[in-house]
Amino acid sequence: MPYTPPPELAGLSLAQIAEAVAERKLPPIEQWSPENVGESHMRIAADGTWYHDGSPISRPAMVRAFAGLLTRETDGSYWLVMPYQKLAIEVEDACFIATDVSETEGDLAFRINTDELVVAGPENPLRAAGDAEQPALYVHVRRGCEARLNRSTYEQLARIALEHGDDWTVRSGGERFTLLPA
Repeated sequence: MPYTPPPELAGLSLAQIAEAVAERKLPPIEQWSPENVGESHMRIAADGTWYHDGSPISRPAMVRAFAGLLTRETDGSYWLVMPYQKLAIEVEDACFIATDVSETEGDLAFRINTDELVVAGPENPLRAAGDAEQPALYVHVRRGCEARLNRSTYEQLARIALEHGDDWTVRSGGERFTLLPA
């Protein structure tokens, strides 16, 4: 079956975005407890490129498949979890890159580099990191994994914040998020 990415964010209502999020069928990795633990020899670079044994993974479908198996433990380690095996994966910065944002019906929807949609809110908070010289914004995607906003998405979000005032905050899902690092 061919892959069809979701439509552009700007043309979707909040209900359509929520439907697209709900349609994403993820493997139930929380139910799996594999005893075979090892190393994946995989790395996610800071720019969002996935590598295996030093070579980039060029097939987007493979990246999407692996992304559905990702989790982050409380100790900060990242894993690919399958029913029979749990493999460590190196993550340089964030698991995903947020490539677009749209304010729809008062909420913020993000598209990430795996074509998934995420609506910011209590379960998917925004986090400001870095410093005034090099700020970084992240949105929680799932299972402890975040997406770092790329430069253009950061600029889009800054414009949205400035449309609502000059305190560099945004609202989504009933929550208020600052765009300024602490």
